[in-house]
Amino acid sequence: MQQMIPAWVDGTLTAMDKIETHRRGLRHPAVSVLVFQDERLLIQRRALSKYHTPGLWANTCCTHPFWGEDAAACATRRLHEELGIAGLTLTWRDRIEYRADVGRGMTEHEVVDLYTASAPPGLTVTPDPAEVMDTDWITLDALNAAIAARPEEFTPWLRIYMADHRAVIG
Repeated sequence: MQQMIPAWVDGTLTAMDKIETHRRGLRHPAVSVLVFQDERLLIQRRALSKYHTPGLWANTCCTHPFWGEDAAACATRRLHEELGIAGLTLTWRDRIEYRADVGRGMTEHEVVDLYTASAPPGLTVTPDPAEVMDTDWITLDALNAAIAARPEEFTPWLRIYMADHRAVIG
């Protein structure tokens, strides 16, 4: 199924096919969420069926807003779709732009609205197996150590967030 997302083409925001946007490396809006419980971040391992970066560890969730969809509404929607999480208060932290090769002939050139949330004790996480194959809670220090030891196991954007934007994350 073709999914249309906003992307900038010749300086104009245009509805584009998501896969084509990545093949062409077009700049496009995105949303990332990082859910914390105390000092631990919820990370996910992307399902093997994902069209890019399958099986790699990423932040709690990330996606592209639908045409006309507000970033905060998109973040809330995707947190529920990917992980079955609802009811958290999201806090907008920053807008981050990056460009990264994500393999399979695709490039992410994203303008990301980054949100964080605090999870209550006992938060139920119910991953959609079509999206997520595993989850883990990890401290930022342990995550940095894991990325340093095995960078190939983590998505390019998570590596960028941790290397260049840790002060914004927490």
